[in-house]
Amino acid sequence: MTDLDLSNRLRSFDYPAWRARMEATGGCAHPVRLRGSSTITTTDGRVLAQRTGEVWAPCGNRRDTVCPSCSDRYAADAFHLIRAGLAGAERGVPASVTDRPRVFLTLTAPSFGPVHTRRLTARGRVISCSCGTHHQANDPNVGGPVDHDSYDYEAAVLWQAHAGKLWHRFTIALRRALAARLGVSGRRFGQLARLSYAKVAEYQRRGLVHFHAAIRLDGPDGPSDPPPAGIDGESLRDAIQEAATATALDFERPDGTTLRLRWGAQLDLREITPTAHEAVTDDDGEITDTRLAGYIAKYATKGTGKTDGHPDRPIRSLAHLERMALATHHRRLIETAWHLGGLTQYAELNLRKWAHMLGFRGHFLTKSRAYSTTFRTIRHERRAWRLTEQLDQLGHPADEPVIVVNDWHLVGIGHHTDADRELALAHAERIRELRTTRRTS
Repeated sequence: MTDLDLSNRLRSFDYPAWRARMEATGGCAHPVRLRGSSTITTTDGRVLAQRTGEVWAPCGNRRDTVCPSCSDRYAADAFHLIRAGLAGAERGVPASVTDRPRVFLTLTAPSFGPVHTRRLTARGRVISCSCGTHHQANDPNVGGPVDHDSYDYEAAVLWQAHAGKLWHRFTIALRRALAARLGVSGRRFGQLARLSYAKVAEYQRRGLVHFHAAIRLDGPDGPSDPPPAGIDGESLRDAIQEAATATALDFERPDGTTLRLRWGAQLDLREITPTAHEAVTDDDGEITDTRLAGYIAKYATKGTGKTDGHPDRPIRSLAHLERMALATHHRRLIETAWHLGGLTQYAELNLRKWAHMLGFRGHFLTKSRAYSTTFRTIRHERRAWRLTEQLDQLGHPADEPVIVVNDWHLVGIGHHTDADRELALAHAERIRELRTTRRTS
C-alpha cells in the first residue's frame, strides 16, 4: 500500500458512505459487515424509524494488536467492572465494600531454568545478568533462557496449560485457610463469608502468565452483606500466603514421571485503599481502587508479549511460524505446545489450538459471581443508552415502550482493502489521542 492508494481512496465516490460506516464502529480494524433491515415501531404499530442496506458492527476483539478500537472499548468495560467491585456505589455494589478486607495479589509462574534478566540498583544502574551482560531495556534476549537446551520447555507449557486449574485450587485452599481462622470447617465457610475476586492474566517477558487479582471478603450474601468480624486485612493476607504456598497440582510428563505444578516464589500482596484516601501507590505498598481498576483493565487487552509478528490467532501447522519474526524462546514454546498437543495423553488439553498462546488455555479476565456487574450488563446498558438517544432524536419519550425488529445477515468480515484498514486505524488512533488529551488537560 502506498500514499497514492490512500489518496485515491480519499477521492473515491463511495468514500463518504464508507467513512460513515467506519466511524460508526469507532474505527474497527475488522468490522462485521451485515446486510438487512431494522425497524422501530410503537406498540400501536406506528413506524418511528426504518433502516435498510449494509451496516457494520465492531469485531469486539480485546487484543490491542488485533483491533485498537475494540480493545479500548473492552478496556473501558473492564475498568468499570473492576472498579464497581472496589469502589462500590454503582451497578448494584454498595459503597460499604471499601471498608471490607481487600488486597491486590500477584501470583507468578515458577522457574523452569535461568533466564536473562535486567535489574536496576537503587540509583538506576543496570545489574549484570548471570550471563555477564548488562542488558538494555529493549534487548530481545531479556526473559529468554540463558541456555535453551537445558530450559524445561515441557514443564513450562504444561504449567501454562494448567494455570487456570491451579488458580481454582488456590481459591479452594484460600477458603479453607479463611475457614480455619474463623474456627469452622471448609464446608461451613460459605455460611459465614464469601470470597469475591476479579483477576486478569498477563504474560511476562519469559512467555509465562502471572495473575493479578483484586480479592475482597464479603458476608455470605455478597457485597451487601458485611464479612464476619473474625477476619481483617492482615488475616486475609496471611491466609493468601498460606494458600499460595500450599497449592499444588501433580501431572504426568510424557515420559511418565510426575511433574508437580506450583506457583512461583515471587508473590506480591498490597492493601487496597479507597481513592479518597490516597491518589497513588504509597511507600507502604498500598494501591488505590481507581488506579488498580485501570491497571487490571490495561493488562486485560494485552497478548502474549511484545514480540513482533507473534500470531494472534490459532496456527494450523508449524510451517505457519516460518513467516513470523519470533523470538527463539517463544518459538520453542509454541513448538513444544504443538508437539505435546499431538500426544494422546494430552488430547483433553487441546494444546495445538492454544499453541499460539504458548499453551495458556484460560480466560484473560475472570471474576467470581458476586464481585460486581458483568460484561453483558455493561454492554446492555450501552445499547439501551444508544436506543434512548435515538428515540430522543425521533421525538419519542424514552419511558414509552417500542418494538425493535432486526433482520440482518452476515456478508463479510474486515475491510476490502489495506487502504481502508489503515484509514480506520488512523481514525481509532485520533480518538485515542483525543481521549488522552482530555484526560490530562
